[in-house]
Amino acid sequence: MRKIIISPDSFKGSLTSTEVANAIKEGIRKVFLDCEIIKIPIADGGEGTTDTLVSALKGEKVKVRVHDPLMRPIEVEYGLADNGKTAIIEMAAASGITLLKKEEQDPSLTTTFGTGEIIKDALKRGCRSFLIGIGGSATNDAGTGMLRALGFRFLNKNGDETDGTGKSLHSIYSIDTSNVIPELKESSFTIACDVNNPFSGPNGAAYVYAPQKGASELMTKELDEGLEHFRQLIETIKKLDLNTVPGAGAAGGLGGGFVAFLNAQLKPGIEMVLEAVSFDAHLQNADLVITGEGKIDKQTGMGKAVSGILDAASRRNVPVIAVGGCVEDVENLNKRGFVSVFSVLPSPMSLEEAMQKDVAKRNITQTTVQIIRTIKHFQSNN
Repeated sequence: MRKIIISPDSFKGSLTSTEVANAIKEGIRKVFLDCEIIKIPIADGGEGTTDTLVSALKGEKVKVRVHDPLMRPIEVEYGLADNGKTAIIEMAAASGITLLKKEEQDPSLTTTFGTGEIIKDALKRGCRSFLIGIGGSATNDAGTGMLRALGFRFLNKNGDETDGTGKSLHSIYSIDTSNVIPELKESSFTIACDVNNPFSGPNGAAYVYAPQKGASELMTKELDEGLEHFRQLIETIKKLDLNTVPGAGAAGGLGGGFVAFLNAQLKPGIEMVLEAVSFDAHLQNADLVITGEGKIDKQTGMGKAVSGILDAASRRNVPVIAVGGCVEDVENLNKRGFVSVFSVLPSPMSLEEAMQKDVAKRNITQTTVQIIRTIKHFQSNN
């Protein structure tokens, strides 16, 4: 073995992707002392994406005061990379549902304004490239809150500005762009989006996701009517039908807002991450990729982070081995393309014990040792 790439996702609730990568590396080093090892911890565009990309791109984190989904002051972090030219943002940091108590969840009242404030801060710092994950939202405002923070004004019939919440979408009749931050024209936005829902309608943002954010049946209907009204306005003004854009309904229509007003690209989260870390270039001359995540099952082969790693490596004919805390459906995973899939649990133990950091690290390292010893044995005898 001359070159091994370690590229796991996190073991959620236990280890970060970086901690998993370190544990795998320790196992390799117990067998191969001179092998080149490249660690590329990854994420799928959701929680942990900022940490992963900041680490992979040797960036830094900065803090900024913004507003949460109910317009309360909050301090959040986001990442800067590429000498401060690229911003790495998770919209959930400012506009996520985990920021609200159960009784506060109401997608007619929540707003993405805070996400726009993060973008505005990054623009002031000189960022012109944006990598943004939009999972975990508490909102259904079609991105109007975010866009308000960037200078867009959404006006009602009387010419008064609406408030950038879900309930205000139906009252928008014109859009004033005279105060939009000019630097946006120089900026590019890549959005991690792992759903294909259209903007409005039975499979759109409101009907599919609003009930999960606290919406009643009546509220869901009203939110969809607002989205449809706004969709028609955008089609009239922009000559763009957001119901023909897969993913426009992501994050309460935020995906559509990004596409219509900021000319953003929507990409699967893992695709965005792998492109950002130049994963394909690292595969050059690699002999093996070791990936993994907390649970590996039939869902793994359907667009999750580990699946993206497999697809990228397979295009280069680099074999992939996966390790996980819980492993199911191994036969289909092998058919999917994994050379082999291993559970890191050496003996029966409770989930609570298995998820303890020290236990998980030890189990991952020991499993990796056994994998690499097997490889070394067959290499030595051939």
